Amino acid sequence: MISYSEAFALIEKEFAELNIGTEITPLELAVNRTIAEDIAADVNLPSFDNSAVDGVAIKFSEKIASWKIVGEISAGNFKEYSLRENEAVRIMTGARIPESCDAVIPLEDYDVEGTISRLKSGVKIKRRMNIRPKASDISKGEIAVSKNTFLNARNIAALAACGRTEVKVLKKLKCAVLATGDELVPVNAKPEGDKIRASNHFGLTAAVESVFQTGINYGFVNDNYVEVKEKIEETLNSEADLIITTGGVSVGKYDFVKEIFANLGVEEIFWRAYIKPGKPAYFGKLQKSGKKKLVFGLAGNPVSCMVNFDVYIKPNIVRKYGMPSLNRIEAELLNDVRKHDGKRHFVRGTVSKNNEKYFVSSQISQSSGNLARFSQSNCLIELDEDARNPRKGDNVKCILI
Repeated sequence: MISYSEAFALIEKEFAELNIGTEITPLELAVNRTIAEDIAADVNLPSFDNSAVDGVAIKFSEKIASWKIVGEISAGNFKEYSLRENEAVRIMTGARIPESCDAVIPLEDYDVEGTISRLKSGVKIKRRMNIRPKASDISKGEIAVSKNTFLNARNIAALAACGRTEVKVLKKLKCAVLATGDELVPVNAKPEGDKIRASNHFGLTAAVESVFQTGINYGFVNDNYVEVKEKIEETLNSEADLIITTGGVSVGKYDFVKEIFANLGVEEIFWRAYIKPGKPAYFGKLQKSGKKKLVFGLAGNPVSCMVNFDVYIKPNIVRKYGMPSLNRIEAELLNDVRKHDGKRHFVRGTVSKNNEKYFVSSQISQSSGNLARFSQSNCLIELDEDARNPRKGDNVKCILI
């Protein structure tokens, strides 16, 4: 059995080599996509000297403290003025500066009597004050948004300023999600006896969508070898880049998902890693029609499969698409934690913040089947293999979820 670090490195390598292609998308749909090209400014930004404030534009002189207002310029309504040293024009924020002007005095720094603007007592002015120079944001031909940037609202505004109505982006991963298990019934059925509602495929599809990829929900299938094989074969033959199954990967009588993967040509990369929860997870790959697909067989316990996604799959999607790094913090434990073995543990917890310091409690159910309590947690406390029984007051690593 391999360690968590070894398992993660194997997944990371395969993700790095995954060819996901590109497509063109309209600018208005490009937020939370990853741009696949460098975008250079097609004009200087700004393309003219402009005012940073509302005020009066003047021809600077250290000897003059009052000016006759001879005109007005608003943004988008430029008019050239050839000013003398004792003349000024009213000017609005963003308006182009006349060539004869070399300073702008903000309106709060002068008084106006009729057509005369007079500097207030004690106010100092200097040449080029409150003028945003041409190309001070970016010069024509300079890269405004770099390739592999995960686009946010600020990037979209920059792309629009560069005249782009559409951009090339990385395609979203298509992720097929399938749950297996005899215990499963539809969510709209009332579970009786030893049955439970099938929730894993909904949770994992939502997890995929939460990192801005495309989740394809294949529902669930009971533990019938032929039916499971048919359903898995359907996912493998689909356009999916990732296939994620839950259940059937441990060592029980009906845990035949791993065998089915092998029979369908999936190359096993690892099976089982020394972590808790989610130890029996499987990872493999399939080459089909010149395309590589990554295959994950996650634990069937509801919490385990979600933790598997959070610690194996999500970080690699985040890295592949240049998304902001996962929020990892250090927090002080509010309770003792029992850990006697050498596994990497991911303990469910709740983080709070007080006076810029983080605190974390793990005093919620750690059962792999307790989804209700898991849904109330907001972090995973990551305890390395060599950590033993952390005590209240110790600092621990946390992954915010």
